[in-house]
Amino acid sequence: MSRTATVITAEMTIDSLRPVGLDELVRRAALLTRVDRKYLLPAGQLPSLLRRLDGDVRVLQIDQRRRFGYRSDYFDTPELDSYLAAARRRRHRFKVRVRSYLDSGQQFIEVKTRGERGATVKQRTPYHWEGSWLGPVAQEHTASVLDRAGIACDTWRLRPVLATRYQRTTLLLPATGSRVTIDTDLAWALPDGRAITTPDRVIVETKTGQGACGVDRLLWSLGHRPCPVSKYGTGLAALCPDLPANRWQPVLRRHFPATTEEPQP
Repeated sequence: MSRTATVITAEMTIDSLRPVGLDELVRRAALLTRVDRKYLLPAGQLPSLLRRLDGDVRVLQIDQRRRFGYRSDYFDTPELDSYLAAARRRRHRFKVRVRSYLDSGQQFIEVKTRGERGATVKQRTPYHWEGSWLGPVAQEHTASVLDRAGIACDTWRLRPVLATRYQRTTLLLPATGSRVTIDTDLAWALPDGRAITTPDRVIVETKTGQGACGVDRLLWSLGHRPCPVSKYGTGLAALCPDLPANRWQPVLRRHFPATTEEPQP
């Protein structure tokens, strides 16, 4: 199946699902503390997965849209403390980003840390970022979250390191209060303009309170297993091959192109 046919088939299947509004989605599955499982699939396998979803699955719809543009700008220290903590699987690791919802114009400063039993804890607050280093509001929020998590970081040293763009569809699994996100048209870029895209790959992520959800079990039955893909960690490793990246090497070899797009002169 061609990429165009794959996209059309996937969108037709998504269009057949019952909608859920944002307020109801947040009320039933906010999941700011959660277990995330990520799967990297060839884009051609997405329609088959969607056709096998349970009948009660619902899709986020806002103003008649079911597919939304996202941009995430990740921040790190000059020594890449956030990246290295993830690459080396340290217990006290963190991630700082500005999340931009391209369709609505909303922006948030988000800080992710690790909670009990490896759960992801995300704390965020509205923030207007103008494409420079983090301002006082963002620094204060980040410092407060990291301090409570026992992570030492001079937040004034955080600088933009990597930007990602993608299109996201969000599903609600009412029976378990779980969420599933489907990210397509994935692209990464460094501040110097070097970039990489993976148009033939899709990231499916399940977000649950603790145990596996129905989509996890469906993916397992189709031969897919969770993999250690991180939009920040894996993307930065793909663009900067000199960085330590043993954790992500199998994903890089299998799913990422060997060359990057160089900046235009």
